[in-house]
Amino acid sequence: MSERSALRTQLEALTRELVKFGAVGGAGVVVNFAVFNLVRQLTEVPVVRASIIATVVATGTNYLGYRYFTYRDRDKQGRTKELTLFLLFSAIGLIIENGLLYVATYGFGWDSRLQSNVFKFLGIGIATLFRFWSYRTWVFRTLPAREAIETAESFLDDDAHRPSHPRSGSRK
Repeated sequence: MSERSALRTQLEALTRELVKFGAVGGAGVVVNFAVFNLVRQLTEVPVVRASIIATVVATGTNYLGYRYFTYRDRDKQGRTKELTLFLLFSAIGLIIENGLLYVATYGFGWDSRLQSNVFKFLGIGIATLFRFWSYRTWVFRTLPAREAIETAESFLDDDAHRPSHPRSGSRK
């Protein structure tokens, strides 16, 4: 495979991954905003706490989407480790997302419903960049490349078809 076609293949795979990540993330944003605005409308929970509740609910739905849709082809070994890392990086994303909302609300006094939704949206956007990088790098790790596996298996197959060693009578 030429360098150019290898690069094209990698770009196509990254594009597919971004589209799937975006689809799951988009659904998570809808869940996040729906829960956020419902909690704000129906309760007296302060704005940042309402946002944290919404982020936690969206994180749960996103994990299912990422594991079973976006990254279903990735390594499934060590689910406990995967979930722990997912929750750790999601918590950092939660801090990024809601930290921006906190600063806007309590630092600048921008706390109308429209302002809260705008800064929540900006926080989600910034946190999403971090989440994409951390999830694909640390949580949903890629399996070895198919070509590498096939090459390794071909060495094993070649070994199995070699004649026995003349002295020992065994195969190498």
